[in-house]
Amino acid sequence: MTSKIEKFAASLAQAEVTKVGIDPLTVVDPEITVDEAYYIQLENIKKKLSEGQKIVGKKIGLTSVAVQKMLGVDEPDYGHLLDSMVVENGGTVDTKDMLQPKIEGEIAFVLKKDLKGPNVTAVDVIQATDYVLPALEIVDSRVQDWKIKLQDTVADNASSGLYVLGGKPTKLEDIDLELLGMVLYQNGEMVNTGVGAAALGNPATCVAWLANRLADYDISLKAGEVILSGALSGMVVANAGDSFTARFAHLGQVSVNFK
Repeated sequence: MTSKIEKFAASLAQAEVTKVGIDPLTVVDPEITVDEAYYIQLENIKKKLSEGQKIVGKKIGLTSVAVQKMLGVDEPDYGHLLDSMVVENGGTVDTKDMLQPKIEGEIAFVLKKDLKGPNVTAVDVIQATDYVLPALEIVDSRVQDWKIKLQDTVADNASSGLYVLGGKPTKLEDIDLELLGMVLYQNGEMVNTGVGAAALGNPATCVAWLANRLADYDISLKAGEVILSGALSGMVVANAGDSFTARFAHLGQVSVNFK
């Protein structure tokens, strides 16, 4: 473990505690690589596991071509979901516990079989999935003002914050993932819409990408894990007093409030 990785991991961990954002890692060290960023992420995940938290799944970010172009990248990224990140459907989040939260609507996969790359396909993902659920991801950034490049968000656990699962467990054979639509409401007003195809053409493709990318680090997706497959529409800033509901065709709805 290099001192650079330990130093950046410590500064991100401190930002999470103090709720004060840090300068982008890519500004402090323009030479930082994506691989180094993943090792920074893993360093902080190991720290949280040593404190008693548990990994309950993974999240995939940067699945939208528009967002990839904005950050100058050509592939998604991923982060770890911990049991401390779960918010009950309809629950309330205190904005004081976050730095600069934003909301995304996603489809969550719950696995019934392990998946390990390389060479995992979307068909493999479908066969390994127990059911899907509607989800809201509350992303957050420990980097000041969201001024991030790929390495910054990767090191910061893919800008993970919290997540909410709702609706009813639905088998994949009952739906068309690519055509599945979502509408996101903020305080009762529609703010955006999305469709499954917005996530790399098919959310199952996103999960297959994740299984194959994790193989580089000898990590597999485990039965029972929750996989947030990527945003179906743009991020919306969340402020105290806001309430959000995402309604998905066939999957039901999921909601969260902020105070």
